Amino acid sequence: MLQRFLEIHKMNMKKKAKYIFEGNKENGTDLKAVYTELFITEGDMKNVNQEHEILKIDDVFKSKKTHDKPIKCNDIFTELGKNNKENIVLTKGVAGIGKTVSVHKFILDWAEENTSQDIHCVFLLLFREINMIKDKEVNLHEFLLKFYPELKDLEKSKLYKECKLAFIFDGLDESRLPLNFKSTLKTLNTVEERASVDVLFTSLVKGDLLPSALVWVTSRPAAANQIPPRYVGLFTEVRGFTDQQKEQYFRKRITDENLASKIISHIKTSRSLYIMCHIPVFCWITATVLQDILTGNNAENISTTLTEMYIHFLRIQMNIKSQKYDKQEETEHSEHLHLNREMILKLAKLAFEQLKKENIVFYEEDLKACGIAVSKDTEFTGMIAEIFKKEVGLYKTKVFCFVHLSVQEFLAAVHVFICYLNKNRQELWFFFEDSQTTARQKLQFFFKNVKFHDLTKRATDKAMQSKRGHLDLFLRFLMGISLESSQNLLKGLITDTKDTNVSIRKISAHIKQLQKQDISDETSVNLFYCLLELKDHSLYEEIQSYLSSDEHPGRDFSSSMCTVLTYILLMSEKLLDEFSPKRFTSSSSNYTRLIPAVRCCRKALFHGCGFDETCCETVSSALQESNSHLTELDLSNNHLQDSGVNLVYDGLKSPHCRLNILRFAFHFH
Repeated sequence: MLQRFLEIHKMNMKKKAKYIFEGNKENGTDLKAVYTELFITEGDMKNVNQEHEILKIDDVFKSKKTHDKPIKCNDIFTELGKNNKENIVLTKGVAGIGKTVSVHKFILDWAEENTSQDIHCVFLLLFREINMIKDKEVNLHEFLLKFYPELKDLEKSKLYKECKLAFIFDGLDESRLPLNFKSTLKTLNTVEERASVDVLFTSLVKGDLLPSALVWVTSRPAAANQIPPRYVGLFTEVRGFTDQQKEQYFRKRITDENLASKIISHIKTSRSLYIMCHIPVFCWITATVLQDILTGNNAENISTTLTEMYIHFLRIQMNIKSQKYDKQEETEHSEHLHLNREMILKLAKLAFEQLKKENIVFYEEDLKACGIAVSKDTEFTGMIAEIFKKEVGLYKTKVFCFVHLSVQEFLAAVHVFICYLNKNRQELWFFFEDSQTTARQKLQFFFKNVKFHDLTKRATDKAMQSKRGHLDLFLRFLMGISLESSQNLLKGLITDTKDTNVSIRKISAHIKQLQKQDISDETSVNLFYCLLELKDHSLYEEIQSYLSSDEHPGRDFSSSMCTVLTYILLMSEKLLDEFSPKRFTSSSSNYTRLIPAVRCCRKALFHGCGFDETCCETVSSALQESNSHLTELDLSNNHLQDSGVNLVYDGLKSPHCRLNILRFAFHFH
């Protein structure tokens, strides 16, 4: 009986993992046909909940550590076994980075008996479904029966006593369980004991329940710290695609080699798009848009900004919907937007309402609150097949999310812009309220004529207050939608366009003023991208002119400008003959923001730059890169500690080191 169950279960798990759903739930894509290996590394749990959700700017600025250890998803439990510690793997990664696809790849290879055959049974459990029974008291077997009915005829004692089990809990960030690992009041020790679902989960993680079982939990960074580090035997991070993996994905996704090459060439010309393509779901969106544009008659209208890319994506989905459900001859894109205007507006409202709450998963009651009747609205059913992922879980309860967080942010920006056009102050109040607001001020606001530059200024303030940056992409989209060119693309959805040229000039001036202040690195770069969405390249051109000139800029760069300068260098891969931080700033605290540019120059003059260990690690990493260009390095007049000296020495020993001249003075104490 047990052996028969294991065979049936493995077959069912193979069916479950075989397809991935890129936008359209009804037509899954064969996982093997498009799967591209992701860059997964072993890491630590330091500050996991403080990471910026989208920009991940630390990946750009930090040194490329030689001890970063790549791990294939199939080897997750093998690596865990080497640690000889707890049986828990915790994997973090931002939305759409490939956590769920990695889980499916592991399950598929296990089910096809290509990996981890020491594991007898794997259970995949989604937190978005677990939420449906969060208030019930169950034992482990009853809990699993909710998701795997084939367990009902099995003699449960054999499964839990004789088999090696692996539980994969996907999407901790979507959990609505009240997790409390500190509680000693209740824990489960046997599979017969009953308790609430949250206690069952914590008992598994702590090893009180089935201590020999393997547990793999995936999460976005913001929620990963819900599991205390002492219970985690292996901590990994999915970093998405490397540059080489991006190309591999596009060539697998697009069978026409010439078209794939054109798309790859285009995204390489837009650093903003190219950077975002480390996220696999964004690669799919990009491929969808550029494939449509380059195979049509409007190749000259190819997207140049992130906002334009997403407007085209929306229009393509509306076109698909019209062809599929209306059964009419193809009409112009603007007509599709007009035909579906009411539903798009409802979706946009939903996107904004849930973004404010930082929710990426919603339920039917959330949709109903925005006027969307799921069971009756056939038009909506067509829409969610393309814009949403719809998953049917327990008791046929539907769970919804946008195909990627960035789609939600884009539609939220559309909603806010339309609210501005319609003078819907109730919705705009979110950006103007704060803890000091009085009832009188709120009343006055509802009679006030809100200027667009006031709205964007307040939206910028809100975005800057978010430590995890959940409004940053939304802000970029809001800026981009304000352009006349974007409003023209949205004709049919936006019925009354607005001349925002004066506001745009004021917004640009405000952003440049902020760039002169001491703001975070993430904010600096996001505001720089906001300027690019406004098609204001003046800051970029100003920095480029300084880089191409041998003269001192004539003024000190602010900390923000130093960050943007370094970011531009690293992203453009521009190679400098000579680079010295002192040319751009006299502030020692700003030198460290410029040190990562060592990867982009032949001659680095870092004398007297107040080096710390992090700076030494950055230089060491640059010396060890396979494409290192550094031939001359001046580190004199830096009071380096032994640890820093050893780091630089490691770089000098590398076979890739091309250094010819080193100025390096020791200071003995």
